[in-house]
Amino acid sequence: MAQFSKETSTTGAFVRQPNRFTARPEPEPGRYRLVVSLACPWAHRAVIVRKLLKLDDAISLAIVDPIRDEKGWRFPETDPVLGIDFLSEAYQNADPDYEGRVTVPALVDVTTGKVVTNDYPQITLDFSLNWNPASTLYPEHLRDEIDGWIEPIFHNVNNGVYKAGFATSQEAYEEAYTALFEELDRIEAHLATTEFLVGGQLTEADIRLWTTLVRFDAVYHGHFKCNRNKLTEMPNLWAYAKRLYAQFGDTVNWDHIKRHYYVTHHQINPTGIVPAGPDPEVWTR
Repeated sequence: MAQFSKETSTTGAFVRQPNRFTARPEPEPGRYRLVVSLACPWAHRAVIVRKLLKLDDAISLAIVDPIRDEKGWRFPETDPVLGIDFLSEAYQNADPDYEGRVTVPALVDVTTGKVVTNDYPQITLDFSLNWNPASTLYPEHLRDEIDGWIEPIFHNVNNGVYKAGFATSQEAYEEAYTALFEELDRIEAHLATTEFLVGGQLTEADIRLWTTLVRFDAVYHGHFKCNRNKLTEMPNLWAYAKRLYAQFGDTVNWDHIKRHYYVTHHQINPTGIVPAGPDPEVWTR
């Protein structure tokens, strides 16, 4: 929790730091390395989009250890491409005066060793817009509608669970909790008549929502006190989340997800005990 202390307002509300590195590099196969944590929902969406757009050969992938300590995200061993032990080294290469929290996903230039962008909302859009123009994840004719879903989902769901979990006042927690479930109820009603959020097809909006949903019962329900009900108790959202799990559930690492949240956030879970449940097999039944 100490890493987030600078992101807490005077009212006890969690205010996420802005992204420091926002360059939008032109596609150049082999030039960039995508550094992710499989625990992180923001990074997870980049992993999924990279996979769906078949960018594996164009953009290499590095996975950090799920346990983030006072030094930030570390590699299990020295990264063979970047030659660094901590992602913070690439941040310092890009800006020696950088003092913010080191975040994933990050796109690192392998020729300079510098972080080019940690702008997670734009990274996946650029994968579709620049790296694979044939992508159907962010089609021009649906962009306004997709963006119309992305905004409230980010504020109330993706970041909403963090605002509830990292709140340090009852008022801030309850405000985030209420907004979260109001948004989930709206989506639950919408999914009663459609298979996807927009246009009857998988889009960027679905991927952004899903990376929060897949973590909901395992982490956010208990650890972040988002406990009005479980995802499995919202029939339309649960059916929708399982359909998407069938498409890219192989990108989910339950061990990384659970160990990261329950071991890293000492103020929320000081014992560091990782819950045994829920059973991940429920996703395939």
